[in-house]
Amino acid sequence: MHLPPLNSDVDPARAPLVAVTGATGFIGRHLVAALVQSGWRVRLLLRREPSGAEWRQSTPEVVAGSLDNEAALARLVEGADAVIHLAGLIKAARRADFFAVNEEGVARIAQATQRLSPGAHFLLVSSLAAREPSLSDYAASKRAGEAAALNAMGVRTTVLRPPAVYGAGDRETLRFFQVARWPRVPLLGGPDARAALIHVRDVARLIVTLVASTPQGQVLAAADGQPAGYRWDELLGAAARAVGNPTPRFVQAPQGLLRGVAWVGDVARLGGSAAMLNSQKLRELRHADWGVSPAELARPAGWSPQFDIDTGFADAVAWYRSAGWLPG
Repeated sequence: MHLPPLNSDVDPARAPLVAVTGATGFIGRHLVAALVQSGWRVRLLLRREPSGAEWRQSTPEVVAGSLDNEAALARLVEGADAVIHLAGLIKAARRADFFAVNEEGVARIAQATQRLSPGAHFLLVSSLAAREPSLSDYAASKRAGEAAALNAMGVRTTVLRPPAVYGAGDRETLRFFQVARWPRVPLLGGPDARAALIHVRDVARLIVTLVASTPQGQVLAAADGQPAGYRWDELLGAAARAVGNPTPRFVQAPQGLLRGVAWVGDVARLGGSAAMLNSQKLRELRHADWGVSPAELARPAGWSPQFDIDTGFADAVAWYRSAGWLPG
């Protein structure tokens, strides 16, 4: 797929069109900016009109609707050169809720794309958790969504599995930086556990690079320059340095305490509340291998990670402080 060069004289109306879901989320906001900068026309599926300074430079076309609205999905994908499906559910009270969005929602938009724009590149942003579907309902639903996309679009599909994504605007990884300020920093995983990471701007650039390439029905994983991942003490040590705590004392988090917190989350789920930390999420966090192997690693031509763990964490902390989410 050929994209016009940046700042070219090509009529914007003739630029390639990409349809995007999940644009108002953490990754989505960075992705839309990267797509516009790369020369794409952008069409978004949104429940409401976008607001905020980050949208003023992009002026995307907006289709009002959601993943359960067949007519809106048809308007979204018709005539698109590419479709990036980023929307998903990361916490839910019931297993069925995960599958309704992360499998059935994928199936609906992929089938609409196959019907109305069969030559489009369908790029599904999944999760590295999908590699281990037995760990949680979330992981199982993401794996099922991958199968739904590949079943509908075949070789026109690319599945990208990001690991933990961090950076400006993310409230989930903010918790690690808050903990890293403590004199005694608890480690959630064992001494040999490893987890890959990637900065949000790097993963946005990666998605843009992949969607402009020829699809081959691949399932790929994202990572920074250390795809084998980081030990928990390396990860939280880098977070501690970023927040100005250069000599933290690491302690293994008490397993009884973790199980107790997870149990509270389990009870909340039984009551219909979508708790982020529960027994299933704890299994994900404590899984020993969230590294990325060379066989699954996405390294397309023209892309390489710009942030390592220290520069990336410093960038994230600077944003958190400017937003008032962390003390200066």
